[in-house]
Amino acid sequence: MAVKSIHAESNAPVIEMQNVGIRYDKGPEILKDIKLSLKKGSFHFLTGKSGAGKTSLLSMMYLAQKPSRGIVNVFGRNINFAKRDSLAMLRRKIGVVFQDFRLLDHLSAFDNVALPLRVCGMDEKEVRKRVYELLQWVELDRHMQATPATLSGGEKQRIAIARAVINRPELLLADEPTGNVDGDIAIKLMKLFVELNKLGTTVVIATHSEKLISDFSYPCMHLQNGGLHIYYPDGKMGMPNV
Repeated sequence: MAVKSIHAESNAPVIEMQNVGIRYDKGPEILKDIKLSLKKGSFHFLTGKSGAGKTSLLSMMYLAQKPSRGIVNVFGRNINFAKRDSLAMLRRKIGVVFQDFRLLDHLSAFDNVALPLRVCGMDEKEVRKRVYELLQWVELDRHMQATPATLSGGEKQRIAIARAVINRPELLLADEPTGNVDGDIAIKLMKLFVELNKLGTTVVIATHSEKLISDFSYPCMHLQNGGLHIYYPDGKMGMPNV
């Protein structure tokens, strides 16, 4: 799928966290003193046991949650005190693949994928061209008019991924994006993420799949006991300032 990069050049980290902590109500901190700096165009896996805080970390990255303490900057903007309108504009630069898909049941597969482009006011002819091309790529062009209720879990997953990447986001966050598809489709979807990354999209993929991590040699951010460490493909460990 040949596309041109549309991302503006910037030296500012796409995501930056300083001494970030998250707790819910009066419970213990799930994340503690997180320090993180993700460079534009980087690609990372995010791992950790269930309950380690992966979803909480991702939710701050896609601006659905603010930290209990510390500072979170997204695209150079401090989200702690950002107004709702400015957060909405930042979210347009972010593509998210949710583990529970979050498709709109009353819309067809085609219209679910087209929604981000239509919200941005893109010409309908261009919308149809892009959506059809992407649905072909994920092998769902024969199900364009199907509603989510008639699709399998793997098909819903591919629709959710197509919707997340259709507007060529500057930041792509994916929570177990290959968890409901077979091996061949998983590799094809990963190649889509890799191609977007080559065009400048910063990618973070949360996964439990050791095979996925071994097949694609990217750094791995690992959450354990509330802390975050990074492991590189050569086996070295370092702090997540990447």
